[in-house]
Amino acid sequence: MVVRSGRRAGRPTLVVHYLPERPVVRGGGPGDPPPGPRAGFVVGKTVGNSVCRHRVTRRLRHLVRDELHRLPPRSDLVVRARPEAADADTDTLRRDLSRGLDRVLGTR
Repeated sequence: MVVRSGRRAGRPTLVVHYLPERPVVRGGGPGDPPPGPRAGFVVGKTVGNSVCRHRVTRRLRHLVRDELHRLPPRSDLVVRARPEAADADTDTLRRDLSRGLDRVLGTR
C-alpha cells in the first residue's frame, strides 16, 4: 500500500516511499502494532547475495532508527535499496536517506 499510494523520492542508492497516515483498523486487539511510525525495507536480489542483502538491511535499519523522530505518528516508511547500496558506505546511505526524507516530507 505504501509503495503504490504513498509519496516517493529516488536517490542514487535507495528509494524512499512514504505514506503519511495509515488507515485505522477497527477492533483493536493485542496483536495490533504499537502506535508510532513504522518502517519496512525492500532489499532484492539485484543488490547482491544473501550476506550482502542482510548487511545492507542492517545498515539501513540502523540509519532509519535515527530518523524515525522526523515522521508523524501513524505514518509508514518503506526504504527500497538499489544495487548501488551494496557498495555504498554508511555516510552515503545516511545522506541519501536524509535527502529522500526531506523530499517526501516537504522539508529542506
